[in-house]
Amino acid sequence: MDFTLPTTLAGWLPFTAAVVAILLGLAALFAPRLILSAIGLAPRAGSVDALGGARASLAGFWLGVGLVGAALFDQPFIQLALGAGWLFSAFGRLVSLLTDGASFRAVFYLLVELALACAALAPALGFISS
Repeated sequence: MDFTLPTTLAGWLPFTAAVVAILLGLAALFAPRLILSAIGLAPRAGSVDALGGARASLAGFWLGVGLVGAALFDQPFIQLALGAGWLFSAFGRLVSLLTDGASFRAVFYLLVELALACAALAPALGFISS
């Protein structure tokens, strides 16, 4: 299998959404305290379970989906899976905003997740063609 970079906007959008997932995954794997602090979940001192959870649930998922998404960026089902992941992340964030209250950080992350979902879904749903 050859790895090629995208050449069109329809390829670059899902590829970029996948690369963001990879970068977040690497950050969660190697700097879980940083990621947990960024999302407002800083673990208390001595809590290794929180770090393990960040490395497993966050890093593992983001890296797995991101690597497959980057390698197979031009496949519609991969684009749908990547877009659905970001879209449901945004949905969870929206539920939290409505039930738990809003903060600047939460609104910012909602907008980022929606942008990444749109980037992955636009080519798969035919809004952008190659």
